[in-house]
Amino acid sequence: MFESPPIWMYLIGFLLLLGPLVTVHEFGHYLVGRLFGVKADAFSVGFGKELAGFTDRRGTRWKLSALPLGGYVQFKGDMNAVSMPDPAAQGAAAGEPFDGSFHKADLWKRALIVFAGPATNILVAIAIYAAFAMAIGKPVIAPVVGGFAENSVARDAGLEIGDRITALNGEPVSDFYEIVDEILPYPGRELVMTVERDGDTVSIPINAQSVIRKDRFGNEGRVGQIGVMPNSGEFVQLGPLESVTYAASECWKITTMMVNGLGQIISGDRSVKELGGPIKIAKYSGEQLSLGLLPFIGFAALISINLAFINFLPIPGLDGGHLAFYAAEAVRRKPIGPRGQDMAFRVGMALVLGLMVFVTANDILSLPVFGS
Repeated sequence: MFESPPIWMYLIGFLLLLGPLVTVHEFGHYLVGRLFGVKADAFSVGFGKELAGFTDRRGTRWKLSALPLGGYVQFKGDMNAVSMPDPAAQGAAAGEPFDGSFHKADLWKRALIVFAGPATNILVAIAIYAAFAMAIGKPVIAPVVGGFAENSVARDAGLEIGDRITALNGEPVSDFYEIVDEILPYPGRELVMTVERDGDTVSIPINAQSVIRKDRFGNEGRVGQIGVMPNSGEFVQLGPLESVTYAASECWKITTMMVNGLGQIISGDRSVKELGGPIKIAKYSGEQLSLGLLPFIGFAALISINLAFINFLPIPGLDGGHLAFYAAEAVRRKPIGPRGQDMAFRVGMALVLGLMVFVTANDILSLPVFGS
């Protein structure tokens, strides 16, 4: 029997998750902009109609808006919330002194201001994982076969209890989690497992199974599996510097998995139904919140990396799109013209909105009321 948190927990979890993560993202833009003397006209948590707000002594309007699905910081010279440049301000930028307008700032300063948003999300994730590593420790499990699942392709291929796995496809491994990372995201992957057995080295070819796994809430995911269980592991306490290094490597590993997952969807190896949007995030956030504070904070780190990854995509309207424009400006030694930027932003926003509609429809159709 699957568990389901109360409805209110989905709402609370979603707000506690997305609100702070979007706020720190935009605050990254704001802080670096302020460092370089760029004036912020507005800082909004959410989109749409303002529900509450105030104006500080620098003239920035801080506000809470009606649609809690994002947020923005609008700098002086921006025409709208997605930082499309005001053509009049952009046209006047050349040859005029800097007056706090974003588009009159040096190119490298604009790039750093844009980069700061997703970079802040990455720093948040690193801070969370580092805190876990210092408080709880890094999980360490020796890559030794301790048992097999009922249906095990590894056992059928010739693996035995007590075998020490030393390499996968020629790449050395020293921890059981490294094996999981090379198998779980790749259903059906062909592997050559190198093991030490009674002083000898044995190479065993294995095809990972493609299985549908369900969690305690009934969420399904297709994963790779070979049916091997390890011996018991331990948690190793890490110091501050080691924890940050470990946390950064975990963030990089998760990012790599996201890139590979996106590539699998594009190539058809995974279904587009695995893409999720705000409804699925709300569902997962409520479920993780029902498990306790630590699982919820860990999930927040994962979503923070997701936000950074998405925003780095070179799509006009996202931070990556702005950085692509600045790269072109650096090469051309002049900005893309207003008409070209306007067309690119329109296409980019159409792509983003189309994707939002698609993933939201995916989310709705995956709800239990529709039989999924």
